[in-house]
Amino acid sequence: MKDTSLASMPSEPGAVSEGVIPLAVPEIRGREWDYVKECLDTNWVSSVGPFVDRFERMLAERAATGHAVACVNGTSALHIALLVAGIKPDDEVLTSCLTFIAPANAIRYAGAQPVFIDAEPSYWQMDPQRVVDFLDRECRWQSNSLINNRTGRKVRAILPVHILGHPVDMDPILEAARKYGLMVIEDATESLGARYKERRVGSLGDLACFSFNGNKIITTGGGGMICTGDEARAARAKYLTTQAKDDPVEYVHGEVGYNYRLTNIQAALGCAQMEQLDQFIAAKRRLAARYTEALRGVPGITPMREAVWANSIFWLYTILVDEKLYGEDSRALLRRLARLKIQARPLWQPLHQSKVFAGAQVCGGEVAAKLNAHALSLPCSVGLADDSMAVVIEAVRERTGP
Repeated sequence: MKDTSLASMPSEPGAVSEGVIPLAVPEIRGREWDYVKECLDTNWVSSVGPFVDRFERMLAERAATGHAVACVNGTSALHIALLVAGIKPDDEVLTSCLTFIAPANAIRYAGAQPVFIDAEPSYWQMDPQRVVDFLDRECRWQSNSLINNRTGRKVRAILPVHILGHPVDMDPILEAARKYGLMVIEDATESLGARYKERRVGSLGDLACFSFNGNKIITTGGGGMICTGDEARAARAKYLTTQAKDDPVEYVHGEVGYNYRLTNIQAALGCAQMEQLDQFIAAKRRLAARYTEALRGVPGITPMREAVWANSIFWLYTILVDEKLYGEDSRALLRRLARLKIQARPLWQPLHQSKVFAGAQVCGGEVAAKLNAHALSLPCSVGLADDSMAVVIEAVRERTGP
């Protein structure tokens, strides 16, 4: 008989049934109402307005990049960042194997091909050694371009994804990119506010992208942002996201553009949320510390780790479940939590296993597959109440054996 307990659980933030402890929902407790009302009162409700400009400035300052361009969502930000980076059809872009599908889709939007790089086992991020090994051993320098020996295509960029709020170990990747003249585009959609060796995530590569979906550390309901330290790249991104207008009065367009603009209402939400970002990160880190302490020593449960060189925002607090030691696997625990009205979630299907990307080259993949099989993210909303968290902890601790 089919288990319907998972199907009955809501998947969208804000759509949580009464009595359910949600995975991650927005925290609206600042000036969101005031700012949205200002948009309505002044009639600045569409894709231009003072809050869009303010939100861009706030993100540029937080990411320490100098420039930011608001977009309709994180995927559109990734698409435009790839185009601004000069990615052309049939180019190749290295990206993380264990991540949400958006960066791989964005690579295909640009007509390019992804090469998937496995995760490393300690912090579950893109494995920098595999990046270096691929570039050094599986590619050749020919006619001022780096050529993938297997496919004959040009390797143009690296798109590491900082998953679950923790940064990728970027220095080896940046060094390899400089060696071969590759662009680096950070997918920081899950990691706004994280730091790598005291440098801010989003300022490490040539371009970076953020997301403000409802389950992210801050939200605009949807929304994304491209950040860069290069003024010309920022101008190019703004041009492409606003339909590539060369003459906005006569409606002259020099090339194909995109309607990827963020509305002033959404930006107003974003400004209010950004004012609370440090509080939200502190709350996430407190939740993570409590989970780690409470689950430490539970047979078969490996709590999420943080590298000594990292400052994670712990966007989704995630554990690994060893069936032999714990008594049930991650999916059995997922179903049991669902029956208790506790929302949890596995990590994503590794992208090299997706039928959408069948035939794509992958460097490794075994670590990502193992993490996918064992990982489970637990409720970690910024506003998660102490008693609700205690219910989750008790449920995880009440293992069924052995």
